[in-house]
Amino acid sequence: MASIQSHQNVIVNAYSVKETVEICSRTGVAKANMRLDKMFISSTLAGMLLAFACAASLSTQTAPWYQENAPGLIRMLGAVIFPFGLTLIVVTGADLCTGSFMFTTLSVLHGRLSVWKMLRHWVITFLGNLAGSLFIACLLMGEGGVFSTDPFRTQAINFANKKAVTPMWHQIFLRGIGANWLVCLACFLAFMAREFFSKVAAIWWPTFAFVCLGLDHAIANMFFIPIAIFVGDGDITVGYYIWKSMIPTVIGNIVGGGFFVAAAYWYLYITGDPSPIAVDGHFYNPEGVPILQSAYAPEESRRRESSSAGKSAENMV
Repeated sequence: MASIQSHQNVIVNAYSVKETVEICSRTGVAKANMRLDKMFISSTLAGMLLAFACAASLSTQTAPWYQENAPGLIRMLGAVIFPFGLTLIVVTGADLCTGSFMFTTLSVLHGRLSVWKMLRHWVITFLGNLAGSLFIACLLMGEGGVFSTDPFRTQAINFANKKAVTPMWHQIFLRGIGANWLVCLACFLAFMAREFFSKVAAIWWPTFAFVCLGLDHAIANMFFIPIAIFVGDGDITVGYYIWKSMIPTVIGNIVGGGFFVAAAYWYLYITGDPSPIAVDGHFYNPEGVPILQSAYAPEESRRRESSSAGKSAENMV
């Protein structure tokens, strides 16, 4: 007698890469279609949270002896501290424009989002990130005097000069590619994880790597360079910062997140396979209503109908 095999849904501790691409694509659609006021507030909060991480990392690296004798070690210690900022952003759902370079690009490539909405999200989140970063840098840390006295003031100036003065324009651009490549991989891996502590670990190490390597992230630099200007860095002006640091870093971040993460994984896992991708039994629905597609869907539907009928009967009695 032939054995009867029953269908089972197997849940593992992480989504597959293909499922994660699908999740990130859906996320880009959701983020780009937020109300504009919520979009701006979310990105402002993200700028603030990352600025706190920048401040903590900069303070940790204020160690003159180590800067002279073991610069790699002290940078590593600052890199260990820094990822808590991106962790707070991802788990609270706040919006970094550098993350949007991956999420919304993937949605556009997937044919689910217009280029106009993608660019609108980039601009609004960029402005919100800038507002949040400047609030922390100039008001809380600047007026609060956190970096106003030595050795913290000297460290803030030296760190900003290494970011914006010492390297050439093309070097900052290339560092920007590497930085957001790693940051977007951190976000990608966080969406692959199913529970909180796995998300934290997934975010921590790619972010640690980008800080440890001294790469350039546009939103992090929105704290590092303005705080140096605020405490009296004579080598950097606002115009110099925009031309020499902000522009090449943003362009590099777009390439790193949009091409090396979004386009790469879209090409590997989406192109050539038109079949829809289910995530936890749900297929994508442009109307925003989950569509349950699993072996237990009919049974679940009957159970809901039976429950509704029972409640209706009780109400009639």
